[in-house]
Amino acid sequence: MSDEKKKKLKLKVSAIKEGTVIDHIPAQNLFKVISILGLNKIPNQITFGTNLESEKLGSKAIIKVSDKFFEDDEINKIALIAPHAKLNIIRDYGVVEKKVVEIPKVITGIVKCFNPKCITNHEKITTCFDVISTSPIALKCKYCEKHTVGEQINMQ
Repeated sequence: MSDEKKKKLKLKVSAIKEGTVIDHIPAQNLFKVISILGLNKIPNQITFGTNLESEKLGSKAIIKVSDKFFEDDEINKIALIAPHAKLNIIRDYGVVEKKVVEIPKVITGIVKCFNPKCITNHEKITTCFDVISTSPIALKCKYCEKHTVGEQINMQ
């Protein structure tokens, strides 16, 4: 990307002094990422942009969260819906660290089981899945052993 394009992108989404920038989110998954991280429930300043030009994705979204630094397990949750997302840790308006999301080996409490007969859909039981594939993402329910793949994955 040329410096001129980068400057135009910066004009679209303003800089933050301290916090985290989540970049390279597929545009259609922006609100899923906001939900999975609980960003709709925190008081921090949040700036997001969607349908921004991206050479890799065609169209992407970006989220900037002021004064918030996520734990690795929180960030890795977004790998389920934005597997190519990148995180930039910002201090004093500069990037001090870059992180890549990784799909965890076990997913607990954030995905609903695809099987309508699964006990987790009828009782107050926290869902738990083993990740059996990362491309496409495939999960195996700990309770009913049903596989949930790709677009079947729904957040709770």
